Amino acid sequence: MKKKISKIFAAAVLLLVSLISLYPFFTMILMSTYKTEEIFKGIPFFPSDYFMKNVSIVMESGFVRTYVNRLIISASATIGCILISTMAGYALSVYPFRWKKALFSFVMMTMMVPSQIGIIGYMIEMKTMHLAGTLLPMILLWLACGFGAFWMTQFIQGALPIEIVECARIDGCGELKIFFRIAFPCMVSGITTLALLIFLWSWNSYLVPLVFVNSPKLYTIPVYIRSLGNAYRTDYAAQITGLLLATIPLILMFILGSKSFIKGLTAGAVKG
Repeated sequence: MKKKISKIFAAAVLLLVSLISLYPFFTMILMSTYKTEEIFKGIPFFPSDYFMKNVSIVMESGFVRTYVNRLIISASATIGCILISTMAGYALSVYPFRWKKALFSFVMMTMMVPSQIGIIGYMIEMKTMHLAGTLLPMILLWLACGFGAFWMTQFIQGALPIEIVECARIDGCGELKIFFRIAFPCMVSGITTLALLIFLWSWNSYLVPLVFVNSPKLYTIPVYIRSLGNAYRTDYAAQITGLLLATIPLILMFILGSKSFIKGLTAGAVKG
């Protein structure tokens, strides 16, 4: 009886927390069905009939092009970050070499420095390389991800037994073959977790696109949504509709990768 009561109580608490967490998203859906002037009358509780008009306003403003830009940036940044971070984590976990601890400490130190501090230097570097005004600065920023290298180092140390690597070397496998055929499958949960985080962070990035983008053709979703409206009126309803459409890929990714994401976060929490 006590177990049933505790299960019911836990289910009720989880349901309450879920409802509180989903309420802002539910409110965003409702607001996207109203005009901007109607939004300021109060928080709606029922949908209206202005949703398709808001969608048409968003689409007419070049949303599809912006969507494609964001997908290119986030997908490229995620793939590049995963490849470099897994290689760095594998090297720091498997290979013994001089200054290994110092290098790992340096990787951790990069995580302590806010990205806003280095934005000026990064901007000068991109202008020197004639990459400003393109999508590349928003992609290259994520390739040197200290968190990714740290995350994969910690994950590989708990998920990849060094004995497997040594046995593969004895059997004559090359280092690249060991990495891609033996080590990589052992990192799937950690890679999925990192991929979801990097995709989310790059998708929602606002400061870097704001600094580097100087053409509407290169707008990313946060910059594009901020620009909806004109000099005399800000179309908040269209902005909320754009936010709703921009949230869909993130929800789909989390739904598809939620099991691996949770598994990657909890890996190493229990031993034995």
